[in-house]
Amino acid sequence: ITDEVALDCAQEAAGQLRFEIEAAFSQGLPNTPMANSTVRVVSGNFLTARPVGIVDGIDFQHSGFVRKVDASAIRRAIDIGALVLLSPFGFSPTGEAFNLSMEDVATQTAIALQADKLLFLTEVAGIHEVPTDAETPVDTELALADAERLLAALPPPMQPTDVGFYLQHCVKACHGGVERSHILPFATDGALLLEVFTHDGIGTMVV
Repeated sequence: ITDEVALDCAQEAAGQLRFEIEAAFSQGLPNTPMANSTVRVVSGNFLTARPVGIVDGIDFQHSGFVRKVDASAIRRAIDIGALVLLSPFGFSPTGEAFNLSMEDVATQTAIALQADKLLFLTEVAGIHEVPTDAETPVDTELALADAERLLAALPPPMQPTDVGFYLQHCVKACHGGVERSHILPFATDGALLLEVFTHDGIGTMVV
């Protein structure tokens, strides 16, 4: 539930983080990996949102879902070599702001763009071979049908640390035409590079 105070706090935090990300991509000292690079970061009102509304008698106020992604505008920004940065906020046709979930924004955008990959950098290492036992190895590749069976057998995920929390979004993305969806641990240095440029990867990939 996002009330007026929570919405203001979320917008303030997102704005601060956006400036920090833009600053990081603006570095270019000669003795750094960013030397002579020019990375343009573009953000804007690419998302149209709708309210969650009232569910079981509870008004979710300024919480929302993604209604539409302006994929053509995002594509044009990508085509000029820019990095598109999306915040977890969308706007209604009347200009009202809604607080969205990061996972919903990422999944709906990947589907709208028909992206090759959707990658979640998360607090979980991936899906373990025995999902309820974190001591077992991470299952590096799950077929979509296997991922669906696993989701059906699990209790409904409520927290980001629940086994099915990111998996449900990976399944949704793959159903929407995204060929590969990944769950990667942000606590592992270089997780993104290890996943993309090694044979087995480091997290779980749903194909």
